[in-house]
Amino acid sequence: MLSKKLLDGLNAQINLELASAYTYLGMCAWFEAKNLPGMAAWMRKQAGEETEHALKLFDFVADRDGAVTLGAVAAPPANFKGVQDVWARALAHEQKVTASIAKLYDQAQREKDHATVALLQWFATEQVEEEKTTRQILEEVEKIGENSSAIFFEDRHLGKRAEQKE
Repeated sequence: MLSKKLLDGLNAQINLELASAYTYLGMCAWFEAKNLPGMAAWMRKQAGEETEHALKLFDFVADRDGAVTLGAVAAPPANFKGVQDVWARALAHEQKVTASIAKLYDQAQREKDHATVALLQWFATEQVEEEKTTRQILEEVEKIGENSSAIFFEDRHLGKRAEQKE
């Protein structure tokens, strides 16, 4: 059985993962409006992954006989200064998620809740990949700057992710 503190933390993480999906959908919409379909597809796929993360937590809470409590999800940002701003915000968001998981992981360890620790270990490992990938893309777009030809090629490159089966 989950302690109240861990249950509250897991519910907050579910909501953060859903907010992540919403954030990435907002970024997807911005890229669509800027005619950058590859980056839009990348963000749409990322939104799907974040939803899967929320459901993984949702199922875990239910399996542990906990009550899932869904909260309101705020509207994501709709305006960005440019491509680089979007990716910088995406990285900052991933860092926020990483910090949240780390805090929850520490709580599960303090409580010696081994099942929750095991689940959160998967999330901690996943966040390493999430931050690395987003950081690499941000570094690429920083090098590109406002060069429209290079942005075009980066867009096409990132669009290939959506075509890949994982």
